[in-house]
Amino acid sequence: MTEQTKTNFDAIVIVGPTGSGKSALAVQKALETGGVIINADSMQVYAELQIVTARPSKEDMAEVSHLLYGYLSGREVCSAARWLETAAKEIRRLQEDGITPIVVGGTGLYIKALLEGLSPIPDIPPEIRAEARRFAEEEGEEKLRQLLLVHDPLTAEKFTDKHRLIRAWEIFMATGKPHSYWREQEGLKLVQANWQKIFIEPERAELYARCDARFVKMLAEGAVEEVEALLALDLSPELPITKALGVPEITAFIKGEIDRETMIAKAQQSTRNYAKRQLTWFRHQF
Repeated sequence: MTEQTKTNFDAIVIVGPTGSGKSALAVQKALETGGVIINADSMQVYAELQIVTARPSKEDMAEVSHLLYGYLSGREVCSAARWLETAAKEIRRLQEDGITPIVVGGTGLYIKALLEGLSPIPDIPPEIRAEARRFAEEEGEEKLRQLLLVHDPLTAEKFTDKHRLIRAWEIFMATGKPHSYWREQEGLKLVQANWQKIFIEPERAELYARCDARFVKMLAEGAVEEVEALLALDLSPELPITKALGVPEITAFIKGEIDRETMIAKAQQSTRNYAKRQLTWFRHQF
């Protein structure tokens, strides 16, 4: 674990890959400082998935105050901008009351927006957003990527997720400038704080073993039943909640497309891959 040590700080941010022990450390820091924990995980914001997203236990949430966990419906999309606006209000409120905000999570875009400011992308008119989604559905993801390669090659080469490609296309249609242009603009910081930054970086083998064990534990705690309840809501497969770690594999198991052993192996592999990407990202950022 690496830590930027400051004797005078009024906010803490704890980052690291999934399964690294961020939540436990956040509780420890909250007990030490009398602080309040604020979630910065893009999947833990959704109410429908508690087990699969490894939200803090009821015991931990009863021991210290936790904010922005399970506060949104899975029918909604929580962008970095939306999260930042809500988190910034909570952080400023805590600062005014002399309480230490402890931001914890592994969603790099959320942390980057908090510490460096969010790119000043203008609001996209609803009709343009609808047109971008329609184009992607009717023409297909590959056609969308080919258009972006012409108008925004940096983004087209970087993004692999369909939702993010649609987002890039709607930004270009609305502003006439590529997503990569807006990302280079100086962002507006919504929070001013002296940050103590903590990056948890376990040994790779240890981290992977934790990821594997955690998914097995989730199954024992009712992860399959939780995803069954999610599927019963008949949500759009394009919504972020349907792509949470473990959900695609458990969904395939529920539908009889794969057996239990394959589900476990695939979900564990996906989790390890994600943890590896998180490690790489946070090493560069911190």
